[in-house]
Amino acid sequence: MTTALCALAQPAQALLDIKKSRFLCQASAVAAPAEALAWLEQIAKTPATHHCWAYRIGQQYRFSDDGEPAGTAGKPILQAIDGQGFDQVMLVVTRWYGGIKLGAGGLIRAYGGVAAECLRQAERTPLVQKSAVEFDLPFAHLALLKARLNEFEADCLDEHFLSDGARLRLALPDPRIESLRLWLADLTRGRSQLKRSD
Repeated sequence: MTTALCALAQPAQALLDIKKSRFLCQASAVAAPAEALAWLEQIAKTPATHHCWAYRIGQQYRFSDDGEPAGTAGKPILQAIDGQGFDQVMLVVTRWYGGIKLGAGGLIRAYGGVAAECLRQAERTPLVQKSAVEFDLPFAHLALLKARLNEFEADCLDEHFLSDGARLRLALPDPRIESLRLWLADLTRGRSQLKRSD
């Protein structure tokens, strides 16, 4: 059984003090790796000892220990993201060193702990899984379809013009696919055939 994933409804943060070191975790919703790294660049301008981070966007993920011993920061942050059931999220944990070494186990607990706490407190929004569908539609019906995309909770992924209409590729929630299929069949008298293109 798979658990439904969540996204951040709004940015979140958590602060943890351990043996005079301060750990600040900041979380932001991101849609693409470039967006995650641009946000990191802004945070990294803050003077601190380390800016360790991780992101997960679907099957894409990356993490960095930013100078901490290998495996003690970035990976525990990513594990917190996965453990809390989040996707499309970037976490940056900024550390200000307080002069007392924490050891590898202490660092793993600190980075993973502040990241998990940040996401536990964060406001969640369910991520709706969407599937891609494809179909041809005559020019006469294009405007009507586009006016109803919100009703089907559909995003237009691609539009390729043909001699008599357009080939459309949409992403929409699985429960909406059948209602779009029926609507298209009625609209075009069965000429437009919707098929999944995942």
